[in-house]
Amino acid sequence: MSNKQIKKAVPSSIGLIILGIIVIAANLRAPLTSVGPLVSFIRDNVRISNTLAGLITTLPLLAFALLSPLVPKLGRRYGVERIILIALIFLTVGIVIRSLSGTANLYIGTAILGFAIAICNVLLPSLIKRDFPNKIGSMTGIYSISMSLFGAIASGISVPLAVNAGLKWQGALGIWGILSFVSILCWLPQLRNQTKQTTTISQQIASNEVNVWQSPLAWQVTLFMGIQSMIFYVLIAWLPEILKQQGIDSNQSGWYLSIMQLALLPFTFIVPVIAGRMSSQRLLVVIITILLLTGTLGLLYGSSNIILLWIIILGIGGGCAFSLSMMFFGLRTENAHQAAELSGMAQSIGYLLAAIGPILIGFLHDLTNSWNLPLFILLGASVLLFIVGIGAGRNRSIGSRNSYERLQKRR
Repeated sequence: MSNKQIKKAVPSSIGLIILGIIVIAANLRAPLTSVGPLVSFIRDNVRISNTLAGLITTLPLLAFALLSPLVPKLGRRYGVERIILIALIFLTVGIVIRSLSGTANLYIGTAILGFAIAICNVLLPSLIKRDFPNKIGSMTGIYSISMSLFGAIASGISVPLAVNAGLKWQGALGIWGILSFVSILCWLPQLRNQTKQTTTISQQIASNEVNVWQSPLAWQVTLFMGIQSMIFYVLIAWLPEILKQQGIDSNQSGWYLSIMQLALLPFTFIVPVIAGRMSSQRLLVVIITILLLTGTLGLLYGSSNIILLWIIILGIGGGCAFSLSMMFFGLRTENAHQAAELSGMAQSIGYLLAAIGPILIGFLHDLTNSWNLPLFILLGASVLLFIVGIGAGRNRSIGSRNSYERLQKRR
């Protein structure tokens, strides 16, 4: 192919990649956030405790933790595009199995879709780093807002689909298989770029090999990812139940959870763009911490008449934290390979921490019959997020201990 032909192919190819990223991102939260409002229906139907109900949210997080370190190697060996396509197929299968009747199908399907989402979680940030090295902020924003928008929609329509539309909880969860099947069709054109992109990644590995597991900065990014994920998934799993204790019915609490996620939408795009233009992201970490502390304290001690305000504040804080954690994969690395390795590490250890959240919170509620202690746990987690975030927000790269010093000398 001539240089002229390559130049003509790039715009349409880039357009297809962007479309594929948007559609895939839409699948990364909806199958998970659709569960929270339906927990009481599932619990009563299959007769499980709150602790086991929390496992429905925790299983995907455990899958993220187990598979994430292996994903970069799978991507290098078989090609990023091919592995993502296989993941989308398994995601569709997992959603279908989960929607079938029976406790076993519920957990088996949840585990399968968890493994599938784990692959896309790890590879999409590195794909953005590889194909959009000069637009990491805007592309991360697009990726994040698609994920968050469909996550919010899933939370809001779960109960209406189950009750008003007569689909029951099985149908309300299974309907997301349609979206995952559409993503398969949208991603198929990417397979033609397989050979060229695999070669590019191999060249990057040879030029700059870094062991992220030995990097203190990588561990700070990992803990930031884990703590913010734990806070988010605890709210996704239990906020409707927390609100029910305050007299809000199932349908309304589901929409409140949806509003929480809708509130973060503008910030999931704005924060990555702002973070990409800042030399240090520490100020963003401070703002995020204040928002999370204010929202949680509002649920504990604030007036129930303005409970929607506390939920919106929590949503904004959580959205900013998530977007910033995604940005760290690109900002703290020097190439797509490093981004994939850091993403794999952060999502492995990070989601292992996050997996503890829903089960722990469910157990503490069963133990105390109150949501006060669980909310105090979230306050402590917000403080820890600040501590590790200050370190992760430094203007450095895991590829070079002295990158910050070299930047100052150039200035």
